[in-house]
Formats: sequence, C-alpha cells, structure tokens
Amino acid sequence: MADIPEKDLEETRAALAPTLEATAAILPWVAKPRPLRFAEALNERWIAACRNLATAWSARHHAETDSVRPAVFALYGIALESADTDCLRLGEALASAADGLEGVPPARLIAALSATIECFDEASGLEHVLFAERARHFAERLEGCLSPGGQALERSPVLDRLFVSEARERLERLHDALAALPLDAYALKIEAGELAQQAEHLELYGILHLCHQLLQAIPSQGGIDQQESATVRQGLLAILHQLETTIAAVDA
Repeated sequence: MADIPEKDLEETRAALAPTLEATAAILPWVAKPRPLRFAEALNERWIAACRNLATAWSARHHAETDSVRPAVFALYGIALESADTDCLRLGEALASAADGLEGVPPARLIAALSATIECFDEASGLEHVLFAERARHFAERLEGCLSPGGQALERSPVLDRLFVSEARERLERLHDALAALPLDAYALKIEAGELAQQAEHLELYGILHLCHQLLQAIPSQGGIDQQESATVRQGLLAILHQLETTIAAVDA
C-alpha cells in the first residue's frame, strides 16, 4: 500500500464508488424473502393434498377401494380456490387422467401420473419458484397421454369462448334458481345437467365433476324444509362459485 501513490488510490476509490453504491443498494433486496403468491393456509392444504395423493397412488395396488380419484379431486378443489391458471390447468389434467385410469390404462399415462405426483409431493408446494413451469409441463404431458395422437390437445379458442359465453348464461340462471323462495330445484337440475353435458363434450372434466357435485347437492323438489336450509344454500352457492372460477379459467 505504501508503494501506491495516494492519487492513484483516490482515483481507484472514485472509480469503484458507483459499483459499491449499487451493490449496497441491492443487498437489502437480495436478503429480502420472495413475497408469497398464495395464502399460507391454502398452500399448506395443497402440500397436504399432494402428500395424500402420493400416498394413495403408492398404495393403489393394495387398497380395497379407489382412493386415487378422491385424492385427485381433493387436490383439484384446492386448485380451484387458488384461481391460478397454471394450477387450474394441472388440476384439470389430473382430473382427466384420473378418468383415464378406468379399465387398463396405457403405460404412458401411468408413467406420466407417477412423475407428476412425485414432482409435486414436495415441501414448497404452490410457492416453489418453478411451480408455474412445472405445472405447465406436467399438464401438457398428461394431456398428451390422453389425446389419440399422443400429443397435447390443441384446444379451439373459438369453442372455448362459445362454451364460456353459454356457461355464464347458465350460471346466471342457476343463481336465479338458487335465489328463488323456495329455491327452484327443478331449474337447478336442468341447468346443471346441460352444463355437465357441454363440459363433457369438450373434455372439461373438472367442470364436469363440479356439475355432478352440484347435482348431488340439489335437494329433492318436495324437500321444502331442506330447501330452506341456509346450510344447503351455502353449499350450493360455494359450488357455483367454484364453477365460475373454473369456467373463467377456460378462456383466460
């Protein structure tokens, strides 16, 4: 240091000053944790549901009853709550794959499901830094296994928009039937049944599953006391809200 002229030291300090200031400015941001994208409780439920699905998948050959489908749709229910497009697409693909397990499923589908379930059985859950990329990758892989040509299905934007437009009109009529006093169980069943048929034609199995849930929750026409129950109305309304979220994601 004694051999370096003071003038050179000052020039060096002056040259380094902007770099040092910039480094000091970004250090707090580097140390700052990444903000959460989802509610902590929702992510905890997602992690638990993924763990439950992994357990059900591992035990599928030994279980007396099918526990994979309920685990898949439990996970899909959380995906609906997330209102995240990538998460919803993954849930939709898993729901479709679960339907494809009937009979003798192809080996490619089994392999894709195994890889998907294993990948998402981890501690970070929805907050994993690569969650969106992974969700898109595995959704596309599952969709490819289910399509006749082995490629991910190319959805028609026109058909999707038409479906969403008609579905929103049905949702309005469903809300009207639910708001009636007493609630119009007949209209609820008609609209939910037709929406289920449309969803099945487009292979929107998540929406189809929710429609079936709605149909099962609608009380009989003669059950006046049950129809007036606030619990029944709240349950039906919750399913309608899930349907609205899922249908909106189709044309997102």
